[in-house]
Amino acid sequence: MKKKVAISVGDLNGIGIQLALENHHTIAKVVEPLYCIDRAMLEQAAQKLSLPIPADFQTLENIAPYFEIKAGTVSASSGAYAYASFAKAVELARQNKVAAISTLPIHKKAWELAGVTYKGHTDALRAMFDAKAIMMLGSPKMYVALFTEHIPLKDVAASIDEKKLTQFFIDFYHTAKPAKQVAVLGLNPHAGDDGVLGDEETIIQKAIDNAHVILGKEIFTSPLVPDVAFTPRVRAHYTHYIAMYHDQGLAPLKALYFDEGINVSLNLPILRTSVDHGTAFDIAYSGTILSALSYINALKYIAEH
Repeated sequence: MKKKVAISVGDLNGIGIQLALENHHTIAKVVEPLYCIDRAMLEQAAQKLSLPIPADFQTLENIAPYFEIKAGTVSASSGAYAYASFAKAVELARQNKVAAISTLPIHKKAWELAGVTYKGHTDALRAMFDAKAIMMLGSPKMYVALFTEHIPLKDVAASIDEKKLTQFFIDFYHTAKPAKQVAVLGLNPHAGDDGVLGDEETIIQKAIDNAHVILGKEIFTSPLVPDVAFTPRVRAHYTHYIAMYHDQGLAPLKALYFDEGINVSLNLPILRTSVDHGTAFDIAYSGTILSALSYINALKYIAEH
């Protein structure tokens, strides 16, 4: 039996709704999608895109007030609709009316203009569930989880805390359920060179050791040298990585698997996946052929987990 999935439609001034319409028949083979969009808004978008609406395209009513879609425009009305669609998907998951949610891309500035205080989906989910959600991105070939996310680089070293990192490792193991050993990246060049280039690796190693004692098994590597951790020889041994900061993990991931990567929110009472790209306002409603790999993979992940 296929899982029922609530799909929040993201910013309707962007490419999300085109992805939903063009790929409905593909994803409907692996899940039962329920789109959090009013029929009138869907019809407006479909008309602007010159796309047909599939007969089995399930929608909901009373998501948010109707507004005029303006391709590639950052607006409060589109931000408010995107947030309302997301909140509805979360509500359905809370009520166990769907097995999971998948989110199409939002524009953070549009959320801000709409008075939404959260910086994005993951930030909102943490507050909604009072849980320490873990951001993991990637594809079946390689997933990368982030210990720190959207913070200035100058603040990363001070954030490497033994207690918090220990709990992160434990939560990651229980929710990601990696089949192989997990590669943990050091923070500093050469993983610190035994303290010559920094001693944060000592804290990382202590957290790893703590997690192994609590879990009763050795799951994580010692801190790896970051600049060789993603070479083909090393990648052959791992499917899951943990990075200490955003670009350390996502720069190599996106260089390797940009078109097919997804975003998974771990350590929550619900399962949430998302595309790993933005609203692409520059090509929205332009007739551009879109790559759907990320969107399809986001739904396949739900079907398989």
